[in-house]
Amino acid sequence: MSKIPDEAFRDTIGTIDKEGKRKFIFPKKPSGRFYDYRKWVSYVLLIILVANPFIKINGNQFMLFNVYERRFNIFGFPFWPQDFYIFVIFMIVAVVFVILFTVIFGRIFCGWICPQTIFLEMVFRRIEYWIEGDRGAQIRLEKQEWNAEKIKKKGLKWTVFLIISFAIANVFLAYVIGSDELFKMIEEGPESNVSTLIALLIFTGVFYFIFVWFREQVCIIACPYGRLQGVLLDNKSINVAYDFVRGEKEEGRAKFNKKEDRELSGKGDCIDCKQCVNVCPTGIDIRNGTQLECVNCTACIDECDTIMEGVGLPKGLIRYASEDEIEKKTPFRFTARMKGYTAILAILVGVLLGLLFLRNDVEATILRLPGQLFQHKGENISNIYTFKIINKTNNDFNDIHFKLVSIKGTLKVVGNQKFKVAKQEMNSGTLFVEINQNLLESDKTKLLIEVYEGDKKIESTTTNFLSPRSFD
Repeated sequence: MSKIPDEAFRDTIGTIDKEGKRKFIFPKKPSGRFYDYRKWVSYVLLIILVANPFIKINGNQFMLFNVYERRFNIFGFPFWPQDFYIFVIFMIVAVVFVILFTVIFGRIFCGWICPQTIFLEMVFRRIEYWIEGDRGAQIRLEKQEWNAEKIKKKGLKWTVFLIISFAIANVFLAYVIGSDELFKMIEEGPESNVSTLIALLIFTGVFYFIFVWFREQVCIIACPYGRLQGVLLDNKSINVAYDFVRGEKEEGRAKFNKKEDRELSGKGDCIDCKQCVNVCPTGIDIRNGTQLECVNCTACIDECDTIMEGVGLPKGLIRYASEDEIEKKTPFRFTARMKGYTAILAILVGVLLGLLFLRNDVEATILRLPGQLFQHKGENISNIYTFKIINKTNNDFNDIHFKLVSIKGTLKVVGNQKFKVAKQEMNSGTLFVEINQNLLESDKTKLLIEVYEGDKKIESTTTNFLSPRSFD
């Protein structure tokens, strides 16, 4: 028996009509146990998403992605350009985690965790249901002429959507420039921050366009993760799946007849009510099998369980299951591929944790001035260096100075011997190192220089000292 007798559905998508124009989807309002679970998960994630840029740990914003100043905070840890390798490891860990999650559970991330889905399904669509009604009412409203009722409902919906889009843009801006800077700009007023206001309005327009018009096409067309799942999934991956063995049986699906014994007739348990299609937010028919457009939102599971309960048939015709479980009754097993991804993830997490613990709060770099060799000063040899001190902490350093410890010599900072480095800031300058030529054993000597804040050593660094190859 062929699981999918007709593959023609894969040639089109539910959001485009035969003429290639945008076709809006009006999904039925979902209800059921999975939808209730999703609501609670979504509300928690929404709170976290909105609160992240306004939470501070040790004075650091919990999440900050300031690309313009190249400053990032992740879970309260500040990352400077010099820490970019840690940021890269962190992103690789995130990607491997998503890959492992997809190999095991399919595209469940899209339906339960993705901000796009959460905002669309749990914020904008719920407002839409509240203003315009359920699927049937929305379709009727869309078809009717522009009268007072339609103008009122559409105008109210679009106004509310615009306000929420503006609020989302402000939260997004707090992630990019920092919540303190955002509050400062609000206090100063738009006339003092015209460029930021223009950027804010652009982002508002983008979010408004996505949630008013583009909608589920983000998941179907724009999101690269949807393409990635096609490579990662196999017959052992758990997905929202239609039990075609039980649903079709020998005679296939058929409308429900309460006077008929479906077991004797050989008809499948699917009564072809199409409610799983009507409730789908991407407009697909889950009975056609695993599809790119499916975001594993579980709306079809809840709807099918309700129908099965109503006609007295067992629930679970659509459920979380692997293809092997449905076709071969094979229970889920942690495969070698899953174990491999898990091992890689564990190694990467270990490396990331090690790098975080070994990371210094202060970073000092001392480099010889490019193009300069050395100078003779009597019996001493002098080299000139540039230095850079980065203070990643939330404390001001008011008494920074250097000590040359690996060899006897003199270290002089151009300007003041002691200087300041403010919190979360950087200071740089020039210094000279003079060493008696009789103490130098080769033309290149490695120097160890310690950095002090008052009497406390906060960092140490090394650099090279050049001198003549031979001495008189």
